Amino acid sequence: MSRGKSLVSTEWLAEHLEAPDVRVVDGSWYLPNEDRNPRAEYAEQHIPGAVFFDIDEISDETSDLPHMLPSPEKFSSRARKLGLGDGVRIVVYDGGNMMAAARVWWMFRTFGHEDIAVLDGGLSKWLAEGRPVDDEAVIPRERHLTARKNTFLVRDREQMLANLDSKREQVVDARGAGRFTGEEPEIREGIRSGHIPGSTNLPYSSLLNDDKTVKEDDALRAAFADLGIDTANPIATTCGSGISACFLALSLDLIGARKVAVYDGSWTEWGGHEDTPIANGPA
Repeated sequence: MSRGKSLVSTEWLAEHLEAPDVRVVDGSWYLPNEDRNPRAEYAEQHIPGAVFFDIDEISDETSDLPHMLPSPEKFSSRARKLGLGDGVRIVVYDGGNMMAAARVWWMFRTFGHEDIAVLDGGLSKWLAEGRPVDDEAVIPRERHLTARKNTFLVRDREQMLANLDSKREQVVDARGAGRFTGEEPEIREGIRSGHIPGSTNLPYSSLLNDDKTVKEDDALRAAFADLGIDTANPIATTCGSGISACFLALSLDLIGARKVAVYDGSWTEWGGHEDTPIANGPA
């Protein structure tokens, strides 16, 4: 029904949907080339009671990089207005492959709210099982939240550059193999192709079952072990723009890895700078 604190099943949510201490969040976000509007899709149908968490708006909009972490003050303000805060268990889902929901999960944890879980299989599994949705407007009651940023869970470009020499952290890239090797172009214009030197490629989609649920813990452990990743040692996850990297962080959390950070700017930042080294081909 649930796997630790970070993943709950559709059955669990159905049983707890009306619990007074449970809040449901639609955190849907899609890649630029998917041509989907998550807010419009939310307005058309969502799990009853769910509020919409806009990853692009609840961000540092002064940055030239997409959906970077906002200040603690902005995060706290937006979360409060959505009724998300102290004393509630948050369950977040999305309409895609769970990577956006994982991003919201990671954001809340980064700002100190750890009672949050991702819905395994997301909206697609919920709908496939014939569970209820509606299009009713949700007017949440504001709830207190004090956000404090946990810098241990976040990496920036300078830290990633320093890691090239120190090799203190293992770097795992969640993008598809073609983008990692540089054989496929990046989806954003002006971004070089390739990967951070010394990083390892583990496409996040390889950790999903056919029904878009997360693979079992033994399969997750094997996926990292097969690449030589020691989950007992520090890991930094990266991807295209800091979204699917959070799915790797979620997967690692499920199997007990506790020294995991996300490179927030990810390849959009790294590949967008001319002075950052890149590697091509397999790791």
